[in-house]
Amino acid sequence: MNPIVVAIHGGAGTISRASMTPDREAAYRAVLAASLAAGHAVLAADGGAVDAVLAAVRVMEDSPLFNAGRGSVFTAEGRNEMDAAIMDGRTRAAGAVAGVTRVKNPILAAHAVMRRSAHVLLAGDGAEHFARAQGIELVDPEYFRTDERWAQLERARAADRVALDHDGAAEAEGGERKFGTVGAVALDRAGNLAAGTSTGGMTNKRWGRVGDSPLIGAGTYADNETAAVSATGAGEFFIRAVAAYDVAARMRFAGATLAGAAEATLRESVEPLGGRGGLIALDRHGNVALPFDTEGMYRGVVRDDGVPRIDIYRPESPEN
Repeated sequence: MNPIVVAIHGGAGTISRASMTPDREAAYRAVLAASLAAGHAVLAADGGAVDAVLAAVRVMEDSPLFNAGRGSVFTAEGRNEMDAAIMDGRTRAAGAVAGVTRVKNPILAAHAVMRRSAHVLLAGDGAEHFARAQGIELVDPEYFRTDERWAQLERARAADRVALDHDGAAEAEGGERKFGTVGAVALDRAGNLAAGTSTGGMTNKRWGRVGDSPLIGAGTYADNETAAVSATGAGEFFIRAVAAYDVAARMRFAGATLAGAAEATLRESVEPLGGRGGLIALDRHGNVALPFDTEGMYRGVVRDDGVPRIDIYRPESPEN
């Protein structure tokens, strides 16, 4: 009998205890716990890793605290444009959407692309037409708006800059800088892995910019023979490093351990390009790696016992 494991992230960045109020920290921890519980419930009922990833990511997409689904950041045009991807480690089937503006849960649209189309990545209006045809819930764009995200856009516009994920929160929240992408990886009883990632991208982004999250091998990857990986951070650098696949390649071709491969990917592949962030990785033996090179990363792990292990800051680890 294989172990069951779900690991999640809600973004990495300059997340300090000093800038976090007790109420806000409790709110983040509550959503992370709910996400882990949703994924674990699927696996405990002998469900598959893909369905567990869907359940875990949907919880975070539905929360305005994270830069995915409701609460996504705004583009320069004042729109919410969201990306998501999911991959099945058993078959290496994958699906993704980019630049959707009305899909309530982009991870569900990505899953539909994987299961019900001959394609891997659909973008913009075409992705939304497909989602509607598949019965995926669409909402008025106003659903995604929050006052906090709009204020971040106004600050970014005033400074004439693009803010990476939640960087725009720094001025308003005492220095908190967060890459707010969300993701999940899971291992089911049958020994299958899956990974999923969802994001609203960058505040004040232009020209239809797409980051690493919906790009298979960059921000999302899963293969039963190596690992399931979901990344968060400076997307352009994770794309150039092919970061999620880099973890798997180090394991497959160099015989690296999961932890060694994950750490080396950040240190040797992403950081030399100028990127920063973090990732979550899981192998078929139930080993988990949660490396990041920022002050903190919203993260959590749940295993067979159903007890969520959640952390935000660097000194602690949910595996301890």
